[in-house]
Amino acid sequence: MTTIETLLGDLAAGRIEVIDLTAPLSDKTTIIQLPPPFANTAGFQLHEISRYDERGPAWYWNNISAGEHVGTHFDAPVHWISGKDGYDVSQVPPKQLVGPVVVIDKSAECAANPDYLLEVADIEAWTAANGPLPEGGWLLYRTGWDARAHDQAAFLNANETGPHTPGMSVACAQWLAQQPILGVGVETVGTDAGAAHSFDPPFPCHSFLLGAGKYGLTQLANIAKLPTTGAMLVAAPLPIVGGSGSPARILAFVPR
Repeated sequence: MTTIETLLGDLAAGRIEVIDLTAPLSDKTTIIQLPPPFANTAGFQLHEISRYDERGPAWYWNNISAGEHVGTHFDAPVHWISGKDGYDVSQVPPKQLVGPVVVIDKSAECAANPDYLLEVADIEAWTAANGPLPEGGWLLYRTGWDARAHDQAAFLNANETGPHTPGMSVACAQWLAQQPILGVGVETVGTDAGAAHSFDPPFPCHSFLLGAGKYGLTQLANIAKLPTTGAMLVAAPLPIVGGSGSPARILAFVPR
């Protein structure tokens, strides 16, 4: 049997389960809210063209409009000024859209403290127990935040001081940018913490990781269904020429 035949046989027999890490995309999907004077992204909208009617008697179809960074999406290096000479989303090598994936779970800590920051020591403790981060793969940071995705106010969790959502410390983001991973994935609206506008530098995940040619996956769902190690991730953004990112379907292949 070839490797592909083995994979297809395992999928058909249920020995490999495909987990969808993508949140449903609609006009109700939560979007990031930047304060004035910064411009904000548009949300997702369907614009009906015809629906089995005089505009098209046998077919239903829509135009769509959305920002690149709406819902579950892929951040390309060119999204941030530190990566402005890097790949746009259409230039990402297809091989880098598939790779091993591991999960670090800090959902209990984030439930107790919505401003919880992942630190280098957390990852070092994880690697001591589970082995090295996967070369050419993804680190997913589970915070439990996807449980809030149906409620924009709870998901953004903002007050007069700004949003309060989990993320990574400056030192952690800088350290991860030096590791041989493809990038990081999170359940929150962006890869950075809600308070990261006040960090030095601001938004360190974007600054360091995208600046190092790595990628971000945001607003993921169902990370809780993945094992700590041993799964494979497939990221499928639209290859938008010149695009800084794209809504994406993110799938994980999990041995059962």
